[in-house]
Amino acid sequence: MLLAELVWPPGTPRAGRSIPVYANVIRHPRGLVLFDTGVGEGSREVDDEWHPTLHPFDEALAGLGHRRSEVIGIVVCHLHFDHCGQNSLFPGVPIYAQRAEYAATRQKDYTVPAWVDFPGARYELLDGDAEPWPGVHVLSTPGHTPGHQSVLVDTDGGGVLLTGQAVYDLAEYEGGAPLDSEDPVYARSVERLRSLKPRRVYVSHDERVGGAAPDRRASP
Repeated sequence: MLLAELVWPPGTPRAGRSIPVYANVIRHPRGLVLFDTGVGEGSREVDDEWHPTLHPFDEALAGLGHRRSEVIGIVVCHLHFDHCGQNSLFPGVPIYAQRAEYAATRQKDYTVPAWVDFPGARYELLDGDAEPWPGVHVLSTPGHTPGHQSVLVDTDGGGVLLTGQAVYDLAEYEGGAPLDSEDPVYARSVERLRSLKPRRVYVSHDERVGGAAPDRRASP
């Protein structure tokens, strides 16, 4: 589901261009699992640098036929401002993140701290791969950040991959050159995801979907 659009700031490779911010909803037998929560509100620094256009979270979720009360867990690909910004809508709901990623949020200018640590925040910190719910596989894919993670969801038709920002766009996943990283750790994570050969691929900052997919970015 589309939660925001940002504008690349001056000095970046795509300065002035719009970038979409997507989250995914996994319809699990136990309830809804969110993959990311988009951009939050109230940060002057984010507003001045990225000029976000926000789409109300509850409206986006309702467009998929769901309500906030159905959410049983959140997996964040990483804790930059555009992926964890509305975690605070879910106090008490477990948020799965890599321990290395949570530690990175203590660095200056890494993220918006209030969007990471908020009243009722409940983090479940991971050290590598995990399966928090049957058929929902959290995969450690460092590179973009020290504790980046992706998700592979088992379905009757095969695996569905939620890359997060392990790649910047679908073209990169499909074999294109990385947009801004020559880090071997980043490259190994990308190759790991490609080797999974999922039937469908979603990327956080690309409206396109790999493979046969429905029109709406909802659940696998």
